[in-house]
Amino acid sequence: MSNLMSSIDQRTQLVGENRLELLMFKLGSRHTFALNVFKVREVITVPPLNQLPGSHHHIKGITNYRGGSIPIIDLRTAIHLSNNSAHYEPQNVIITEYNRSVQGFLIGQIMNIVNTSWSDIQPPPTSAGKNNYLTAFTRVENDGEMELVEIIDVEKVLSEIIEYDTSISEDLLDSDIKEHLVGQKVLVVDDSSTARGQIRETLTQLGIEIIEEKDGLRALNLLQSWADEGKVVTDEILMMFTDAEMPQMDGYRLTAEVRKDPRMSDLFIALNTSLSGTFNEAMVEKVGCNRFISKFQPDLLVEVVQQRMREVLKANEN
Repeated sequence: MSNLMSSIDQRTQLVGENRLELLMFKLGSRHTFALNVFKVREVITVPPLNQLPGSHHHIKGITNYRGGSIPIIDLRTAIHLSNNSAHYEPQNVIITEYNRSVQGFLIGQIMNIVNTSWSDIQPPPTSAGKNNYLTAFTRVENDGEMELVEIIDVEKVLSEIIEYDTSISEDLLDSDIKEHLVGQKVLVVDDSSTARGQIRETLTQLGIEIIEEKDGLRALNLLQSWADEGKVVTDEILMMFTDAEMPQMDGYRLTAEVRKDPRMSDLFIALNTSLSGTFNEAMVEKVGCNRFISKFQPDLLVEVVQQRMREVLKANEN
């Protein structure tokens, strides 16, 4: 397993090229599931677990990991996979980092890692409903046949276990700016409905209207359609929050495409992602994002919006 995961650091260079690598695994059913390798710290065999009385029923215990205690979540039950495999026993734990927190997910068999393009990643069909736990799916070749791979919405899983507070600190609000935010529009681009909802619940408290798109390509098409109609994009929206990882087109490529188009190149863009670290900060600078925010931080979202509003008001004075 260590050989399989040993080159994760090198794999991160795929981000920014509209490419990704998926770690594929089983959960005791015929389905094949996947997570982006960039979110994975390592894969280990199931360690000894200590029960945590009163914890969420999807948390099977806590374990010591590199000097600290982390929760271990049963991914099969968390995504409500039907219990039709009486002989299923978790074999491995995927250690992941999301939203500045580290946790492990109990899984079954590890399959392999596949290199693919975000353009080959498709959002789930609308017929799947709002209660599914997928952000996307793709097809990969396995033994000469094309196999459907389902990419799990980990942010949705975590939001049902960890309660996220969308309240805003009162002392953060700038009274001189707040009145100007009412009626402003912000574009939020994220493939996770949970993540979009968190931003929406936060910013609507300020009277801001939210426009939502599920992937980078849809967002780019929307911006281009405004420009094609002769509209000034920065008049239509105050700014854009975009995730990094999305089907069709990731947030890095979206930002790069916006910067290349003189009709919208001055749009204020904040990368709002569960990915963290200096690599992301370097990518932000490379593609031209204005800010980088690690999810989920309501106060920081508001701080960035107020910053942008101040810049607009100052520019209008000159």
